[in-house]
Amino acid sequence: MLGVLTVLTAIVALLLMLAVLIQNPKGGGIDTTYGSGAQQMFGAARSTETIEKITWYLIAALAVLCIASYFAISKGAGAADIKLQSQ
Repeated sequence: MLGVLTVLTAIVALLLMLAVLIQNPKGGGIDTTYGSGAQQMFGAARSTETIEKITWYLIAALAVLCIASYFAISKGAGAADIKLQSQ
């Protein structure tokens, strides 16, 4: 369980880094160095809103995965301690 949560956390973290990097720091939408296809498909204003929503969803997913990992580690450590004490 912890291994799956770790892999999912890594994937979400990488996607979050990508989402942050594609944002234009001046708030102008997706930068032209990444191609103008996104601007033609979404429009300049919609692309900024879409990337911002994706960023917030990824932040929420990362927070949930971190909390779930904490509880998975806590349960795993407790079971290992009980097993060691019973021997």
